[in-house]
Order: sequence, then structure tokens, then C-alpha cells
Amino acid sequence: MSSCSTTKEAISQPNKRLAASFTLPQLKLLDYILLLVVGCFLGWLYYRSSIGIHYHWQWQKAFDLVFSSSQNNEIPYFFQGVFSTIRISLWGMLFAAIFGLLLALARRSSLLFLRLPANAYIQLVRNIPPLVFVFIFYFFISSQLVPLLGLNDLFRFYNGQENAFQSFLFGSSQLWENLFSGILCVGLIAAAYIAEVIRAGLDSIDNGQWEAADSLGLSKFDRFRFVIFPQAIAGIVPALAGQFISIVKDSSIISLISIQEITFVGSEMANSSGLIFEIWLLVGAVYLVLCLSLSLLFSKLEKHSLRHLQR
Repeated sequence: MSSCSTTKEAISQPNKRLAASFTLPQLKLLDYILLLVVGCFLGWLYYRSSIGIHYHWQWQKAFDLVFSSSQNNEIPYFFQGVFSTIRISLWGMLFAAIFGLLLALARRSSLLFLRLPANAYIQLVRNIPPLVFVFIFYFFISSQLVPLLGLNDLFRFYNGQENAFQSFLFGSSQLWENLFSGILCVGLIAAAYIAEVIRAGLDSIDNGQWEAADSLGLSKFDRFRFVIFPQAIAGIVPALAGQFISIVKDSSIISLISIQEITFVGSEMANSSGLIFEIWLLVGAVYLVLCLSLSLLFSKLEKHSLRHLQR
């Protein structure tokens, strides 16, 4: 009888852990108050837009426009912009994380020829408005960078038919150059901030940890990989989450250089249809969903990294 109950308890343990992992966050009184305030504010905006400026909401027409198929039975134009924003954001995060890590290591290097350029780049990007940086990069650098990297034939004279996997990762081949420019723009801007976040995380590690890693006879790479970086990453996850969320929001800037992400698509649809409020509210909802999803993901990652560090 005891063995049977033990077996049931052993089976129920994974189920309890699974249920705990999917438990919704508990809202506090302040959360309910804030939700009520936001709801009242949105209701007031809706009322004033209808009465104060005599705006007639046409949500049905807006949804019909958003979900209407484009030419050649492709996905709706609105969702093409959504997928383009997701592609630019994900590739931009990957590029910014790698380049930001390299900048942080160069920033902490004892070699002057590595430390000075890294510090100069970080200070330059952080003290220039992102919009100015995008224009400088796009008009003066991007047009020269594509031929320099040997990507001219691929981006500008590609005659092949992309397969489903290429379309999923990179979109239409006609827009590959735009995608490349957008990824570099948002990635280069975010990398400067990510570099400082990583550098601050590495500097926060106690000197005793570095000395303990040295006493174990680990190589520099293993010391950084197994001892220093796991401790640093646990402390910088919230700051990194903020930077990655900023990449999603900052991707709207590159709509000004005719890259067809959700802000560019929303602007075209709002201007052509006259549904200004409806389209822009839907665009804002898309950014809200994307940023909240990232916030929840990094919240889980932060808890996991802290549990892993405490073991």
C-alpha cells in the first residue's frame, strides 16, 4: 500500500511542477487599480474622440482592411509588416548581442588599440540621436557596404526563387537589402548600450571569483564561460531585457528609410484609407503584444538563471 502511494506521489510531482510553471502571475491591489485607471483613460479617449472631435469609429472596415489578402493570394499586407518587424527585431537582437559582447570585452581589454575604438564607438552612438544615426548609416554607409561585402549580386541582382525556409527567415528576396540595412541599423545602435550593460555586469563580479577561477587552472575562455559569465548574466538579465525590448520599439525608426515593417505599413494603410485612429491603435497593439511577450520571456529567464546560480 505504501509503495502504491509512493508511486502516485512520484507521478504527481512532475505534474505539480508543470502546473506551477504555467501558473498565472497573481495580481495585487495596485495592479487592479492601475488596470482600472488605464481602462477609464481609454474609455475617456474613446468618448472624446467620438464627441469632442466628432470622429466616427469604423472598426469593421479597419479589420476588413487589415485581414484582406494582397495580390497573388499572399498574406495580408498588414501582417507582412508584422512579420517584417519580427524578423528585423530577432536578427537585430542576435547581431546586437554578439557585437555588444565583443565591444564589452574590447572595452575591458588591456590592449589600447582594442579599448580605444570600442570606447569611441560606444560614446559616439550613445550621444547621437538614433534617427540621425539611421540616416547617416543608410545614405552614406549602407550603399557602400553592400558592394564592399560582395553582396551586390545577392541583394540587387538575385534572379532565383527563394524557398519556403528562406522566405520564413528573410522574407522576399526583393527586400533582402532593406532587411540587411534595417538589421544593421537597429543592431549597431543597440550594441552600444548592450556593451555597457555587459561591461557593468562583468565589473560587478568580485575579484575573488576571478582569483578562484585562476587557481583552478582554467584557461581564459573557460574561466569566462564557466565562472564569470554565468554570474554576470544573472545580474544583467533585466537590463538586457530592456535593451531587447527597445530593439522592437526602435525598429519603427527605420520606416523612415522605406523599410516595410509594421510602422511603414500602418502609415501607408492609414493614409490611404483614412482610418487614422483605428490603424494606428492596431499598430500600437502589435508592439504591445510583442514587447509584453519579450518581457514575460525574460522574466522567466531571470528566474531560471537565479535558480541555476543558487544551486
